[in-house]
Amino acid sequence: MRHLPKHIQPRWRYLGVEIETWPDASLSRGPFQRELWYAAQNLYGDAGSAAVDLTVLGFTHEGAEGETVVRARRGEVDRARAALACVTSVDGHEVGLRVRGVSGTVRACEERYLRRAARPLEERHVVFDGADRTAFVRDSTVDVVTPDGFAGATALDLPDSSPGADAASDPDPTPDREPDTVSDRESDAGSN
Repeated sequence: MRHLPKHIQPRWRYLGVEIETWPDASLSRGPFQRELWYAAQNLYGDAGSAAVDLTVLGFTHEGAEGETVVRARRGEVDRARAALACVTSVDGHEVGLRVRGVSGTVRACEERYLRRAARPLEERHVVFDGADRTAFVRDSTVDVVTPDGFAGATALDLPDSSPGADAASDPDPTPDREPDTVSDRESDAGSN
């Protein structure tokens, strides 16, 4: 069988996609591909989803984060993004998807948008909603285990990490610094 001439071969674009889930979710490529196809089919119908031709090429998911490369036909990137936005759960686990970027080759997509260092997931005991609970912390994101599942929070939602906690413990709250801007110098000169 002969290859198609280069000018007739289909052109592709590759979307670098970030996946975020609750910490107890475990995802794999097959169910994610199936949900992506169903989302495209529900949004565009059979002919429209075939025109977009979405395919999951690389897939990793560990802890509460993952990433994947999704292939779409050139000229159909906006429709591919819309189909990705329609994916809300995979195998009963809620997911959040973000397109980090679009590239013309798989290699460029992986180098530019994927293979970033995974944020460490730390387990802590926190006080949330008046009770001692287990929480999973990534940077400033906190996933608190509740009787109904998980609750998303930030470090500011927890009583021990409020911004005023450090200032209240400092006996002299005035900063020891030089004025940084002209307006600071003028306000400091006016107050003396």
